[in-house]
Amino acid sequence: MKDEKKQEGRKRGRCRYGGYPVAVDPFHTYLAHLMENRADSEVFIRKKFDVTELLRYLERRNREHPEYKTTIFHAVLAALARTIQERPVLNRFISGRRYYQREQISMSFVAKKQFTDHAEEALMIVRPTGEYALDAFSKTVIGEVKEARESKDGYGADDILRYLQKLPVCVMKLFMGILKFMDYHGLVPKALTAVDPNYTTVLVSNLGSIRCDAVYHHLCNFGTESIMVTIGEIHREPVTGEDGTVRMRDMIELGATIDERIGDGFYFVRSLNIIRHLFEHPELLELPLKEKLDYEC
Repeated sequence: MKDEKKQEGRKRGRCRYGGYPVAVDPFHTYLAHLMENRADSEVFIRKKFDVTELLRYLERRNREHPEYKTTIFHAVLAALARTIQERPVLNRFISGRRYYQREQISMSFVAKKQFTDHAEEALMIVRPTGEYALDAFSKTVIGEVKEARESKDGYGADDILRYLQKLPVCVMKLFMGILKFMDYHGLVPKALTAVDPNYTTVLVSNLGSIRCDAVYHHLCNFGTESIMVTIGEIHREPVTGEDGTVRMRDMIELGATIDERIGDGFYFVRSLNIIRHLFEHPELLELPLKEKLDYEC
């Protein structure tokens, strides 16, 4: 069925940036022309999640596997990937006022090489396959971050950015104008899109690691990224249960900025229910992405 959709999409138009064209309803087609820019189409959702069971699960897991530590960040990445896998509209983007469905999930984040004010940042991209589960996310992220921090040269897009930094302002302005034109028409070379986080499904910012709350973060009009997620600091607060009793629970807040043109509020909110379910039943994160989640959001 998925292959048939791809073939139909290819008949309708040219594929770009790892995605194939998809038909949408008249209203959303209209939205792509009414609101041309991604930053003009943002909707921001902030939601708290109970991660008490998730933290207990991670503590047990790390006791059993002391060779590497699985963190809350790895678990959030795995939960986001699972949610996107189950809710494919989240993996759509608009380019040149046309809708595209990505063929693969891609997730980007920024890691500081050192925890100092002036330390350099490295741009990381993870592209989970159907075989990925929590274990793979942990090992991949740990390996990528370690490689970036130990690298004395550039990492990923860093080499390209260092080269562009040397250009005179007038040349840089011309270069960016050409690059934006190419982006609109789907002509940016794969050598650039493969390392640019603006061309991923979602950019994730772990603000909890610096003791910060989940905040609103804008989307970028360049590239294809339709979702930006910020992760707040874990904290304890009283929660009233279904039986009316009040208990102290470990809570985390996620902030998601989404291009509203790719879906609607009902779809987005139901997608958040999957994340909540995964945090309450963290053992489900051990399932490979290719396995269907037995849960109706």
